Formats: sequence, C-alpha cells, structure tokens
Amino acid sequence: MFDRFRALYAPLREDVPAGSAWLPERLTTVPGYTNFAAEFAGATFDGGLYRFHDDLSGPSAMKLIEGAFPEFSNRVLPFGYDWLGQQFAVDYGRVVDGEPQVLLLMPGTGEALDIPVSFAAFHEEEVVEYPDAALASEFFYSWSAPNTDVLPLRRDQCVGYRIPLFLGGQDEEQNLEITDLEVYWSLTGQLRVSTLDLPPGTPIQGVTRGE
Repeated sequence: MFDRFRALYAPLREDVPAGSAWLPERLTTVPGYTNFAAEFAGATFDGGLYRFHDDLSGPSAMKLIEGAFPEFSNRVLPFGYDWLGQQFAVDYGRVVDGEPQVLLLMPGTGEALDIPVSFAAFHEEEVVEYPDAALASEFFYSWSAPNTDVLPLRRDQCVGYRIPLFLGGQDEEQNLEITDLEVYWSLTGQLRVSTLDLPPGTPIQGVTRGE
C-alpha cells in the first residue's frame, strides 16, 4: 500500500524519530492510516509542500481547528497539512462505503473544501495524479524558486497570506510570507469566527487591510 505515494514523495525528517505516530482511537480505524503513520509520522515532503502529523503536531492542529472552524470540531481529525498551512482531515460527517472522506480546512480563505476521497485514495491517487489541485504545487514551486534558502520549511512554519483572502487579500505571491503556523491559524481563525455572521464586504474593526 502507498507504493505510488512513496515513489513520488521522498520524506525528510527533522528531529522527529520514526514511529512517533499520532494514534487517536478514531484515526486508527481509518483504513491505511496506521500503516502510513508508522512509516511517515513527522515527515516533511518536497521541501514542505506536504507534512504528515505526528503525536505532537496532530493534537496541536486539532486545537487550531477547534478555534478557527468550530463547526467542524466534533467531526474531523487532521492527519496532514500543506505549505500554506492548510489542514487535511478525515471527516466523520461524510462517510462513503464505511470510510470517512477528506476535508481541507483553509485558514487563508476561511473555507472548508470537501475532497471526495478516502484517506488511502488521497495519498495513492489525489496527491499523485493531481498534486496541483490537492497541494497547490505549481504555486509552491513558483513561490519557492527564489526562496530556496528557506527550504525545507520547518514543521512549525507555513507560507501564509499577509492579508487573508476572505478580507480582500490577493491570491498572489506578493501577498505571501513565511510565518509561524500556530500564530497564523490563531489570527486568521479569530478573524474568520468574527466574520461568520456578517454580510460580505462588512468592515472588520481593528483590521488593517494593507496597501
């Protein structure tokens, strides 16, 4: 299992020993998860394009999701995240043939995107056949080409939007910066929650949109 993923993505590790898998009970029942986590827990792929959670980053990501996307906190468990800090989770609110489907939680846009595949199919099909759709790989390679000195991204970093897209920021390289993952999620999460019930275009008190 996961031969196609393994052939395409070579893992890098920081100071995380192999096998430091995050094993909450509900995740261990997801087909393929325990095998993948045993091999890749704490791994970084392709300079930070994709990172897989371990027993430290997984619980931390869950807390970030609870704060920023409270409406999903009782139905998801995150398993990985990409260079933009977006979290991939299994969604127990969407189960097909007994397998929870994947949900993408995006702090920069304030949105959650249904990915209609299972955990195993995400790794063996989605990120192998459609890496740009799944991980914004072309955007990453374009951004990283002049920034190779900062690669691989640390596991506590992401490349975030200076101005979140849901506050009028542009989806372009000039609006990106390397930032602390938890700080980015906390700030964008607070802004997202504060705007959930507001009509589009409503000014947010205390928010500077920039030039």
